[in-house]
Amino acid sequence: MKKKIYLFGLVALGMLALSSCNDDNDELTDSRLTYYADLHLEGDEFMAIPVGSNFVDPGCTGTLAGEDITNDIKITGADDVDPNTVGFYYITYSAEGSDGYPASVERTVCVYDPSVTTDISGDYTVQEGSFRYWFSSGAVVPFSGYPVSIEGIVPGIFSISDMMGGYYDVRAGYGPRYDMTGYIQLTADNEVLALSGIVPGWGDSYDDFYDGSYDPETKTVTYDMDYAGSMQFHIILQ
Repeated sequence: MKKKIYLFGLVALGMLALSSCNDDNDELTDSRLTYYADLHLEGDEFMAIPVGSNFVDPGCTGTLAGEDITNDIKITGADDVDPNTVGFYYITYSAEGSDGYPASVERTVCVYDPSVTTDISGDYTVQEGSFRYWFSSGAVVPFSGYPVSIEGIVPGIFSISDMMGGYYDVRAGYGPRYDMTGYIQLTADNEVLALSGIVPGWGDSYDDFYDGSYDPETKTVTYDMDYAGSMQFHIILQ
């Protein structure tokens, strides 16, 4: 008798297990798809326009689950583009999907001065006389010999591989994530200005950039830069 009860219990448990599996399968069929906004820039992702010209945003189109959502796209930064001021401007186009998940694309607008014909592109070396100066202690740490590359983007605007002259990447041995990559501007009178800079490893930038110049006879770039609220870099590149 006990054996029969035991077998009956096993059968009941098996039926319960099958029922539970069926319940789980039923739940799996009760699902829905998540649709993401699909955005497409009109025009180029990088636009270069001469200073003083007119700028018209080409715009962006989008679809969601096959439906046109172009009129629902949010645009930020387009009104900040100043075609009379040299520099970089960023326009972001964004929209939400069916479950509120965001999607976005970005356009870079570069306003440049076509009258600047000097090209300072090249492979440079940090020269003797370069240093890092601590404000609090007055300590001066000289350094030199590290490579820095400058590459032309459009007339008068250049990318620079490390605005800190290899101090943290090479000298301190932190690696390339601690280069301050950025963009600089050369004016018609050979003044060097900073447009942007970022240290990926720390996510910060310079505090101030000043006294920048280019000597076409010696092909030397010189500038000063304050960083992290505590130090100054004096960089000489040749």
